[in-house]
Amino acid sequence: MSGTAPLQDRLLDCVDEQQREEALARAAAVVREGKVVVLPTDTVYGVGADAFDVVAVAMVLAAKHRGREMPPPVLVPNPRTVDGLATDVPMYARILMRHFWPGPLTLVLRAQPSLQWDLGETNGTVALRMPDDGLALELLAEVGPLAVTSANVTGRPAATTAQEALEQLGGAVAAYLDGGPRTGGQPSTILDCTGEEPVVLRLGALRTEEIRGVLGTTVLHDSPEAADAATTGPGEADEPEPAEPGERASLVGSVTPSGVRVPADAVRTVAAPRADESAATP
Repeated sequence: MSGTAPLQDRLLDCVDEQQREEALARAAAVVREGKVVVLPTDTVYGVGADAFDVVAVAMVLAAKHRGREMPPPVLVPNPRTVDGLATDVPMYARILMRHFWPGPLTLVLRAQPSLQWDLGETNGTVALRMPDDGLALELLAEVGPLAVTSANVTGRPAATTAQEALEQLGGAVAAYLDGGPRTGGQPSTILDCTGEEPVVLRLGALRTEEIRGVLGTTVLHDSPEAADAATTGPGEADEPEPAEPGERASLVGSVTPSGVRVPADAVRTVAAPRADESAATP
């Protein structure tokens, strides 16, 4: 795919069934060449690359004008892929995969230490999700796990169409899979699954009531950040909600309430400064 070709030529039509197969083949070739691709997911459009190609992952972050402190999540084609990417996967995480994958649930797990990859500053973890989108799953089945984050420049809204992604990311992306509008809106819910019990890192499309409904006696804990997000109604935030699931992979370590009662006047809450963009699957 020539760098001198018009950018519009990088839009690959997957809405037309007659062009879909060729478009997917071209996108797969782009990934294998170590380049960056935009693809639709069940939430918004994502920009990604081969999760095991260190340079390609760096290109994804560069396209978004983002640093290594916000590593991208990894999209997988099926739950069987997880054991090759993560270690010490707790049974409750496998139960959650069985119930909610494919779907808007991102699980932060301990990464396999033997893997030769570099997603950024992950603290030895990896955020994994199986998207509920036919196009995304077809591409993942063809090329394997992809490091994918929302298709937008940091600080701007996530793209809901391939054209919007093209207007923001331009020549930094070699191919744009156009599967029509994606208006899922809410990002995935992110759970830290590195401890004995899961902790909500971010609330999203999947509600805690649904998660607790399948966990049985396993306790689901709410992090302070997730609790704050749950009390913020539409329009109250200065920024759009995060659109790409799993990018807070660096937040690990389950927190269990101690049960010690603290006087109400003993603690003063200080609001943390807002980042220029919240972390976020397809």
